[in-house]
Amino acid sequence: MARFEFDTTWDLDAPIEAVFDALTDSLHWPDWWPGLEDVRQLEAGDEHGVGRTQCFVWKSRLGYYLRFNIRITRVRRPWLIEGKASGDVAGIGSWQLHEQQKGTRVRYLWQVRTVRPWMGLLARVARPLVVWNHDVMMREGRAGLANHLRCVPAPCGHAPAREPFKQRW
Repeated sequence: MARFEFDTTWDLDAPIEAVFDALTDSLHWPDWWPGLEDVRQLEAGDEHGVGRTQCFVWKSRLGYYLRFNIRITRVRRPWLIEGKASGDVAGIGSWQLHEQQKGTRVRYLWQVRTVRPWMGLLARVARPLVVWNHDVMMREGRAGLANHLRCVPAPCGHAPAREPFKQRW
Protein backbone atom coordinates (compact mmCIF):
# COMPACT_ATOMS: atom_id res chain seq x y z
CA MET A 1 0.00 0.00 0.00
CA ALA A 2 1.12 3.50 -0.82
CA ARG A 3 -0.24 6.67 0.74
CA PHE A 4 -0.95 9.89 -1.12
CA GLU A 5 -1.98 13.33 0.08
CA PHE A 6 -3.05 15.73 -2.62
CA ASP A 7 -4.02 19.35 -2.04
CA THR A 8 -5.45 21.06 -5.13
CA THR A 9 -6.78 24.61 -5.43
CA TRP A 10 -9.02 25.86 -8.22
CA ASP A 11 -9.99 29.50 -8.70
CA LEU A 12 -13.23 29.72 -10.67
CA ASP A 13 -15.00 32.75 -12.06
CA ALA A 14 -18.45 31.62 -10.89
CA PRO A 15 -20.69 32.13 -7.85
CA ILE A 16 -20.16 29.73 -4.96
CA GLU A 17 -23.70 28.31 -5.27
CA ALA A 18 -23.16 27.38 -8.93
CA VAL A 19 -19.81 25.73 -8.13
CA PHE A 20 -21.33 23.84 -5.18
CA ASP A 21 -24.25 22.65 -7.31
CA ALA A 22 -21.90 21.39 -10.04
CA LEU A 23 -19.73 19.55 -7.50
CA THR A 24 -22.71 17.90 -5.82
CA ASP A 25 -24.06 16.81 -9.23
CA SER A 26 -21.32 14.21 -9.63
CA LEU A 27 -23.46 11.96 -11.83
CA HIS A 28 -22.83 14.57 -14.55
CA TRP A 29 -19.09 15.04 -13.96
CA PRO A 30 -18.27 12.79 -16.94
CA ASP A 31 -19.93 15.45 -19.14
CA TRP A 32 -17.15 17.92 -18.32
CA TRP A 33 -14.29 16.06 -16.57
CA PRO A 34 -11.92 14.24 -18.98
CA GLY A 35 -10.79 10.87 -17.68
CA LEU A 36 -13.92 10.19 -15.67
CA GLU A 37 -15.44 7.28 -17.55
CA ASP A 38 -18.51 6.58 -15.42
CA VAL A 39 -20.37 7.50 -12.23
CA ARG A 40 -23.21 5.35 -10.91
CA GLN A 41 -25.54 5.96 -8.01
CA LEU A 42 -25.52 3.17 -5.41
CA GLU A 43 -27.42 4.91 -2.56
CA ALA A 44 -29.34 8.19 -2.58
CA GLY A 45 -28.51 9.52 0.89
CA ASP A 46 -30.56 12.06 2.81
CA GLU A 47 -31.99 15.41 1.64
CA HIS A 48 -28.53 17.04 2.05
CA GLY A 49 -26.70 14.22 0.26
CA VAL A 50 -25.18 12.66 3.38
CA GLY A 51 -25.00 8.92 2.89
CA ARG A 52 -25.12 9.21 -0.90
CA THR A 53 -22.82 6.58 -2.34
CA GLN A 54 -21.59 6.53 -5.91
CA CYS A 55 -19.20 4.36 -7.87
CA PHE A 56 -16.57 6.24 -9.91
CA VAL A 57 -14.49 4.80 -12.76
CA TRP A 58 -11.49 6.89 -13.80
CA LYS A 59 -9.09 6.18 -16.67
CA SER A 60 -5.69 7.62 -15.89
CA ARG A 61 -3.43 9.30 -18.42
CA LEU A 62 -1.06 6.38 -17.75
CA GLY A 63 -3.68 3.90 -19.03
CA TYR A 64 -4.80 2.21 -15.81
CA TYR A 65 -8.29 2.40 -14.36
CA LEU A 66 -9.30 3.31 -10.81
CA ARG A 67 -12.65 2.15 -9.48
CA PHE A 68 -13.86 3.31 -6.11
CA ASN A 69 -16.98 4.27 -4.22
CA ILE A 70 -17.44 7.58 -2.46
CA ARG A 71 -19.86 7.81 0.44
CA ILE A 72 -20.72 11.39 1.40
CA THR A 73 -20.17 11.86 5.14
CA ARG A 74 -20.70 15.59 5.62
CA VAL A 75 -22.24 18.48 3.69
CA ARG A 76 -22.41 22.17 4.61
CA ARG A 77 -24.03 24.05 1.77
CA PRO A 78 -22.35 25.80 -0.05
CA TRP A 79 -18.95 25.43 1.64
CA LEU A 80 -18.11 21.79 2.23
CA ILE A 81 -18.55 18.29 0.83
CA GLU A 82 -16.67 15.42 2.50
CA GLY A 83 -16.62 11.77 1.60
CA LYS A 84 -15.03 8.45 2.31
CA ALA A 85 -13.49 6.38 -0.51
CA SER A 86 -13.36 2.60 -0.74
CA GLY A 87 -12.28 0.35 -3.59
CA ASP A 88 -8.99 0.62 -5.50
CA VAL A 89 -8.15 3.49 -3.14
CA ALA A 90 -9.36 4.07 0.40
CA GLY A 91 -9.38 7.28 2.38
CA ILE A 92 -11.09 10.64 2.54
CA GLY A 93 -11.68 13.56 0.25
CA SER A 94 -13.15 16.99 0.80
CA TRP A 95 -14.23 19.88 -1.37
CA GLN A 96 -13.91 23.19 0.50
CA LEU A 97 -15.39 26.26 -1.18
CA HIS A 98 -14.66 29.87 -0.32
CA GLU A 99 -16.45 32.81 -1.89
CA GLN A 100 -14.10 35.46 -3.26
CA GLN A 101 -14.67 38.90 -4.69
CA LYS A 102 -14.48 37.50 -8.24
CA GLY A 103 -15.77 33.98 -7.99
CA THR A 104 -15.01 30.94 -5.90
CA ARG A 105 -11.85 29.29 -4.59
CA VAL A 106 -12.14 25.51 -4.37
CA ARG A 107 -9.73 23.45 -2.33
CA TYR A 108 -9.76 19.69 -2.81
CA LEU A 109 -8.00 17.51 -0.26
CA TRP A 110 -7.56 13.85 -1.19
CA GLN A 111 -5.88 11.60 1.38
CA VAL A 112 -5.87 8.01 0.20
CA ARG A 113 -3.92 4.80 0.19
CA THR A 114 -3.80 2.27 -2.59
CA VAL A 115 -5.53 -1.04 -1.93
CA ARG A 116 -4.60 -3.30 -4.83
CA PRO A 117 -1.07 -4.76 -4.66
CA TRP A 118 -0.11 -3.73 -8.21
CA MET A 119 -0.98 -0.13 -7.36
CA GLY A 120 1.30 -0.16 -4.35
CA LEU A 121 4.11 -1.51 -6.52
CA LEU A 122 3.46 1.11 -9.21
CA ALA A 123 3.49 3.86 -6.58
CA ARG A 124 6.83 2.67 -5.15
CA VAL A 125 8.45 2.45 -8.58
CA ALA A 126 6.81 5.39 -10.34
CA ARG A 127 5.47 7.69 -7.63
CA PRO A 128 6.35 10.89 -9.58
CA LEU A 129 4.31 9.60 -12.55
CA VAL A 130 1.31 8.87 -10.31
CA VAL A 131 1.54 12.38 -8.84
CA TRP A 132 1.91 13.87 -12.34
CA ASN A 133 -1.14 11.89 -13.49
CA HIS A 134 -3.24 13.18 -10.59
CA ASP A 135 -2.14 16.77 -11.24
CA VAL A 136 -2.97 16.55 -14.96
CA MET A 137 -6.40 15.06 -14.26
CA MET A 138 -7.16 17.78 -11.71
CA ARG A 139 -6.08 20.53 -14.14
CA GLU A 140 -8.35 19.01 -16.78
CA GLY A 141 -11.17 18.84 -14.22
CA ARG A 142 -10.72 22.51 -13.36
CA ALA A 143 -10.77 23.52 -17.03
CA GLY A 144 -13.81 21.35 -17.69
CA LEU A 145 -15.70 22.73 -14.71
CA ALA A 146 -14.82 26.33 -15.63
CA ASN A 147 -16.17 25.74 -19.13
CA HIS A 148 -19.28 24.00 -17.76
CA LEU A 149 -19.96 26.90 -15.38
CA ARG A 150 -19.85 29.41 -18.24
CA CYS A 151 -23.03 27.74 -19.51
CA VAL A 152 -24.81 27.98 -16.13
CA PRO A 153 -26.94 31.14 -15.83
CA ALA A 154 -26.12 33.39 -12.87
CA PRO A 155 -28.89 33.58 -10.27
CA CYS A 156 -30.84 36.84 -10.18
CA GLY A 157 -30.19 39.00 -7.14
CA HIS A 158 -27.28 36.81 -6.02
CA ALA A 159 -26.33 37.71 -2.47
CA PRO A 160 -22.99 36.54 -1.04
CA ALA A 161 -23.21 33.41 1.06
CA ARG A 162 -22.24 33.78 4.69
CA GLU A 163 -20.28 30.94 6.17
CA PRO A 164 -21.41 29.76 9.62
CA PHE A 165 -17.98 28.43 10.61
CA LYS A 166 -14.41 29.67 10.45
CA GLN A 167 -12.41 29.18 7.26
CA ARG A 168 -9.57 26.68 7.47
CA TRP A 169 -7.28 28.33 4.95
